[in-house]
Amino acid sequence: MKKKYIIKTLLKDFQASTLPPIITRDYQIPIGSGKIITLIGARRSGKSFLLYQLVKQLTARVTKQQIIFINFEDERLELQRQELDLVIQAYLELYPQYHELSQCYFFFDEIQNVAGWEKFIRRLYDTISQNIFITGSNAKMLSSEIATALRGRSLSYTVYPLSFKESLRFQSITPELETTKGRAYLYHALERYLHDGGFPELSLLPNQDLKRKTLQEYYQVMLFRDMVERYQITNMTALKFFLKRLYASSTKQISINRIYNELKSVGIRIGKNSLYDFLEHAESIFMFGTLKKYAYKISTQELSEKKVYAIDNGLTNAVSFHFSADLGKALEQVVFWELKRRLSDRDTIFYYKNQFECDFIIQREETISAAIQVCYQLDEPKTKQREIKGLHQASQNFKSVQGFLITYDNEEPIEGIQVISILEFLLGECFPWESVSLDTRAFPI
Repeated sequence: MKKKYIIKTLLKDFQASTLPPIITRDYQIPIGSGKIITLIGARRSGKSFLLYQLVKQLTARVTKQQIIFINFEDERLELQRQELDLVIQAYLELYPQYHELSQCYFFFDEIQNVAGWEKFIRRLYDTISQNIFITGSNAKMLSSEIATALRGRSLSYTVYPLSFKESLRFQSITPELETTKGRAYLYHALERYLHDGGFPELSLLPNQDLKRKTLQEYYQVMLFRDMVERYQITNMTALKFFLKRLYASSTKQISINRIYNELKSVGIRIGKNSLYDFLEHAESIFMFGTLKKYAYKISTQELSEKKVYAIDNGLTNAVSFHFSADLGKALEQVVFWELKRRLSDRDTIFYYKNQFECDFIIQREETISAAIQVCYQLDEPKTKQREIKGLHQASQNFKSVQGFLITYDNEEPIEGIQVISILEFLLGECFPWESVSLDTRAFPI
C-alpha cells in the first residue's frame, strides 16, 4: 500500500536523522505524566522543536527506535482518519522487536491536518500507549474541542514565540543588569526584540530583508491555510480589510460595529456576525489575542469591546507600515504576552476602564492581585498624569491594590506606585507582585 510505504519512509527518515541543535525553552513539560501532552500555539512558534527537546530527553531512557515521530505537515502524507492506524501497522512491520507498544512514545506534529484525529488518539491512549505527544496550530481544535474529545486524558500547554529571556539565550547573550555596559547591551538586544519579535527562526537569519520576507510568508500561511481553508472563508476582501484593521488597532479596543460601517461605506457587503467570526478565527489560530474589560457582571464583560494584541511585534511590523514607530504599542504587546506566558491557570487578565484606563488587571480566582500600566516614556506631563490617574483609579476601585508602572528605562519613584523598567519585568524570576506578601498585595473584590 502506497500510504503505508510513505509512513515507513517517514519513520525510517526520523530514525536515521540527527536531532537539530536544541536551545532549551522555558517550558516544564512532563514526560511520564500518563496524560496526552498537547502543545498548541501559532505556526513557527517552536512547537516542533519542543517535541525534539522532549525526544532528546527520552533518548537517555529508551532507544530511539521506541520513538514514533510523524509530522503531518509533510506534503507526502495525506491520510484520512480511518487510515491513521497505518502508522501502527507500519511501525510494527519495521520494528517487530518493539511489539510492546505501551513502552513506545508517539509524537504527532500538527495532527490537526487529519480530520477526526481525536478518535484515533483516544483509542491509541486507551488501548496501546499512554505516552502520546501532539501539537497543533489551532486553539479551538486543541483546547475547547480537545476537552470533550479526550475527556480528561490530556494536559495542554500553549507555546508562544520566544520571550525576551529566551531570545537572549538563542543569541548566546548572558543578561547582566548590574553594570552600565551590561544594561546597554541588553537594551540594544531589546530594541531588536521589539522590532523583530520572537519567532525562533528569525534569530538565525542574517539580515532584516530576509527576516521581513520570512515573516510575511508566515502571515500568508496563517491567512490562507489556517484561516481561509479551515473556516472556508470566501469573502477575502472583507477578511483582509478586517485583519488590517486589527493590526492597526493592536493594544486598543476593537469595535466590530465601526469596522462594519467602514466596510459598508466602501461597498463591501458582509454581516456583523461574520466579522465576529473573523475575530474568533484570528484568535483561534493565534494570530491575535484578546482581552476583556473587567466588570463585576459577567454579562458586562462579555458584551464590552475587547482589546486586541497581535501575537508578535515582528509579524506586525512585517505586515503593517506604521507600527514600528509606535514603541509604546510594541512595549505593551510584549508585556501582554509575557503575562500570558508566565501567569498560572488560576490567573485571569483584564483591562480596566472607567473615567481613565488601566492596561492590565490581574485576577487570581476571586482576588485582584495587581494593576499594571505600561508606558514607554514619562517625559510628557500629560502622558504621565494620564497613566498615573489610570492606576490610581484602578487601585482605589479594588481597595488599594498595588499599582505597577512598567516603562522602557524610567525608574524614578512615584508615590503610591511601584515603577519598574521593562528589563526588570522581563528578566525577573517572578513578577513584582508575587514577591509581596499576600496580606499586602491582594484584596477581595
